[in-house]
Amino acid sequence: MNESHAKPAVTPVVPQTRIRLDAPSAAPFPIFTESADRLVHAMQGRLTNGVSPASMILAYLDWLVHLTNSPGKVGELIQNAAAKSLPLIRYAQSSALGLRDADPFIEPLAHDPRFTSPEWQNFPFDVLHQSFLYAEQWWHYATTGVRGVSRHHEAVVEFAARQLLDMMSPSNFLMTNPDVLKATVEQGGQNLARGMENFLNLLHRQMGGREAKPSQDAFVVGRDVACTPGKVVLRNRLIELIQYSPTTETVHPEPILFVPAWIMKYYILDLSACNSMVRWLVEQGHTVFMISWKNPDAEDRDLGMSDYRRLGVMAALDAISAIVPDVGIHAAGYCLGGTLLSIAAAGMAKDGDHRLASITLLAAQTDFEDAGEILLFIDESQVTYLEDMMWNQGYLDTKQMAGAFQLLRSNDLIWSQMVRQYLLGETSHGNDLMAWNADATRMPYRMHTEYLHRLFLRNELSKGRYTVDGRPVALTDIRAPICAVGTTKDHVAPWQSVYKIGLLTDTDVTFILAKGGHNAGIISEPGHAGRSYQMSTHKDLDRYVDADTWEQVTPRREGSWWQAWQAWLAERSGARVAPPPMGGEEGAPLMDAPGLYVLMR
Repeated sequence: MNESHAKPAVTPVVPQTRIRLDAPSAAPFPIFTESADRLVHAMQGRLTNGVSPASMILAYLDWLVHLTNSPGKVGELIQNAAAKSLPLIRYAQSSALGLRDADPFIEPLAHDPRFTSPEWQNFPFDVLHQSFLYAEQWWHYATTGVRGVSRHHEAVVEFAARQLLDMMSPSNFLMTNPDVLKATVEQGGQNLARGMENFLNLLHRQMGGREAKPSQDAFVVGRDVACTPGKVVLRNRLIELIQYSPTTETVHPEPILFVPAWIMKYYILDLSACNSMVRWLVEQGHTVFMISWKNPDAEDRDLGMSDYRRLGVMAALDAISAIVPDVGIHAAGYCLGGTLLSIAAAGMAKDGDHRLASITLLAAQTDFEDAGEILLFIDESQVTYLEDMMWNQGYLDTKQMAGAFQLLRSNDLIWSQMVRQYLLGETSHGNDLMAWNADATRMPYRMHTEYLHRLFLRNELSKGRYTVDGRPVALTDIRAPICAVGTTKDHVAPWQSVYKIGLLTDTDVTFILAKGGHNAGIISEPGHAGRSYQMSTHKDLDRYVDADTWEQVTPRREGSWWQAWQAWLAERSGARVAPPPMGGEEGAPLMDAPGLYVLMR
């Protein structure tokens, strides 16, 4: 079994391009020229962190040309600068003389914690942070609202400007951050000594070929997380299927199958005992199955979306049907796993396969037109660039994915972390969710290429053009009831995009809007302080209600949405029965949970 953990050497694979015998002599080496282009892009990608220079340049030129050709917009920006500069100068003078009012010149955004401490209200730090906030405001005006600029290019330019400004924030530097200066004086510089120790530790880890993941040290898979008892009852090239051991004398007859995203490990749904969704559902009397995806390497470069559907969802459903025959299955997909589940469900509906008793989509999108800020990194140029990087190594590396997601929340995930670790000298102890977040997986070349092209760029699923086994499938064929869960602060799958499932299907859809982000909003166990949600059901023949109106008219409920969802599942389940055998009567379980695949690096 240890051989499965060994990584084969990554060798560039040249695609077998077929050369036409009647091709013109002007292009005698199509294989060589294409391979050379791909290798150049792959080497460039290591320097640009996977960002296409062409995509950034095109966006910048689109904005710059239209801005310089818009004298009205330029005049407005000049007027804005003049109108705000004089009050800012008066604010600075009053602050220096101790005469200014307590109210700040510009209020920081509610979710921006950089300048909230009282030290930032003292001169000269109040002037520094107010000047910075004004610069942010002015550049936002400058990069948005320019007539003629494409929507995508405008978003890219605004995002790039915001990243550059965030990098230069006064909160990021020792001499301009009063919180750091105060800690330095109080601790006699020990915070800076600890910060240097943290920095050297990071360098040591990276030079030793190990990623800096201190948050994982205290959370061992199978001991602290992913520790709900169960058995691996199926293993193929792509998945292990885990069946969790019952803890109640009777269970609901319809089992639950979880289809997690393959971009991360499955145990986001089985964290510590106190916040494990799997453990909680088992305690409520549900038989739970979980797909654990293999962490692919270069040998798996040709695994595509059809393989993930066939070897993943469909293989798991077949195994569950053998263990618990003649009952419906509640299927729940998280993030990308929910998208894959919806594809599989549409294909099953087309084939007359009615095994799904219900479908739950957890922060999962089926329409990618408004897929959030992740679209900043997805256009034809960027996808081509990613393809060439993956072509060279056979997969998309975890660092390349993590970099994009960190940029989306750079204040929280990059700059504030650097201040805490290297200037304040704090040690990151982490928690189970942070440990899971650091345990990323790779994605095969073919699968990720197909996913980006077919779903993000062409949006085939929502338009009825996505093919399963060579035939287009439509979400309107699905008749199983659907429960869709969105989260209020989701930057990966905005809840308004998740809400669109009601437009794309002809079945009853229950929508839940939970407080929190893409991960923390889903992992919202009962008893978690400050949690709330909204929930309502839209019948197939009801009139359409747009997302904003739905949010305004739907009452908010305090507590965890888990309990409301579990009641929704119970209403669609039969009378409780004795628990099914582990692995079925014919096939013995392969090993204890969490299995082998979740441990692969």
